[in-house]
Amino acid sequence: MTFVCPRPVETSGVALQRVRGSGRLSVKFAAGESRIDRLFQEGSARLRVPRVAKGMPLEAVLINTAGGLTGGDLIDWSFEAGEGASMTLATQACEKTYKAQGESEARVSVRLTLRRDSMLAWLPQETILFDRSRLSRTFEVEMAVGSRLLMVEPVVFGRRAMDETVTEALFRDRWRIRRDGRLLHAEEMRLGPDVAAALRRAAVAGGGTAMATLVMVAPEAEAKLAAVRELIGASGGASHMPMRLAGSAPDETGKLLARIVATDSYQLRKILVPLIRLVHPSGGVPKVWSI
Repeated sequence: MTFVCPRPVETSGVALQRVRGSGRLSVKFAAGESRIDRLFQEGSARLRVPRVAKGMPLEAVLINTAGGLTGGDLIDWSFEAGEGASMTLATQACEKTYKAQGESEARVSVRLTLRRDSMLAWLPQETILFDRSRLSRTFEVEMAVGSRLLMVEPVVFGRRAMDETVTEALFRDRWRIRRDGRLLHAEEMRLGPDVAAALRRAAVAGGGTAMATLVMVAPEAEAKLAAVRELIGASGGASHMPMRLAGSAPDETGKLLARIVATDSYQLRKILVPLIRLVHPSGGVPKVWSI
């Protein structure tokens, strides 16, 4: 385990300490169980692996000991599910992004690698953005044929229960998912600086302050589509696309993509909890989610 001292950031003549964190975990399948193969953690990034019932996916909990992010902070996560292994990833709590100084941004990068016949579920709790926060995230996923992926990413702009209003902020999200080197999902989102106006638009959130994206790449994706649409109802939509291997007919794997918008985080969770149970029957909702 290595500890590093974050480099200070100069802001208006004052040197501010900034978060630097890096966590890496690889999981292997051995003796009939998914087990830790390699584990590395540095700075404010911590990983904890609670006990799970025999036969369940290994569950890892991501922790940022800084208690939140602000401009100039950097967090880097990297995870690998080895051949035949299963892993569920969740955060200990909602990741909060606070007001940034000037043009500085908090940056989070996530890399997921899935080997043949592995399963990985990315199920963090909500990312909460506060007024005048600035957050830039990237997700890079590499899948092997035969692997199964589930990603659910919820984002909340202020907490209505706390009378928090986000009027100005910057949120950038970049996703790239590849299978055997071929791009199968790409998206770029940018909201801000006038977040309040953007969220009021019908094509964005229709006045909602909470949203989530679900991506599922698995043989059972198409079979789940009707039930997913029923659960989401008028709060969003879902679609399915079959996958095709280079130079061959479509295989059994498909991609299910869903978008959900809600008035606040409470209403969003009322949809997400049964939705995760539906699409992740082998692991269900992570223990750390307060439900």
